[in-house]
Amino acid sequence: MAALLEAARDPAYPAEVVLVLSNNPAAPGLETARAAAVEARAIDHRGRDKASHEADLTAALQGAAVQMVALAGYMRLLSPAFIEAWRGRILNIHPSLLPLYPGLHTHRRALEAGDAEAGCSVHLVTEGVDEGPVLAQARVPVLPGDTEGSLAARVLEAEHALYPAALAEFVSRRSDRP
Repeated sequence: MAALLEAARDPAYPAEVVLVLSNNPAAPGLETARAAAVEARAIDHRGRDKASHEADLTAALQGAAVQMVALAGYMRLLSPAFIEAWRGRILNIHPSLLPLYPGLHTHRRALEAGDAEAGCSVHLVTEGVDEGPVLAQARVPVLPGDTEGSLAARVLEAEHALYPAALAEFVSRRSDRP
């Protein structure tokens, strides 16, 4: 999220971050967004059903005239109804070379498999977990002696470069449509 905020500071960047939402009121990204003069709100999911939580998300997104949703660290599954309402306009970044290792523990799984490389993928969000069309990927070598932590740190660096670039390309292609 911070990488997207930083990229959007450039007047030539084709997207503007108008709202940052989190389901966690203590998420550090909320303060990061506020420090960048971007509206930031927590819509806590705890103690609520998914439909009412997502109705509040939708109201906030529509109220801010959001046209696209870029997930970054949002670790909750979205309902098919929410995804359908935003179909083709929700992107996510995932710390693996999809279709390898959807879901959690991606770095551990890559290390256990003996993969020579890992990486990250930007994809469209669909109903399946990390199953949407891949828009862009960045590869990172798995080094001898890598741990989950060391591999995760290198993949995160790649994510910070890949996500803003992939979002910019996606937005530019969408705005080129007649």
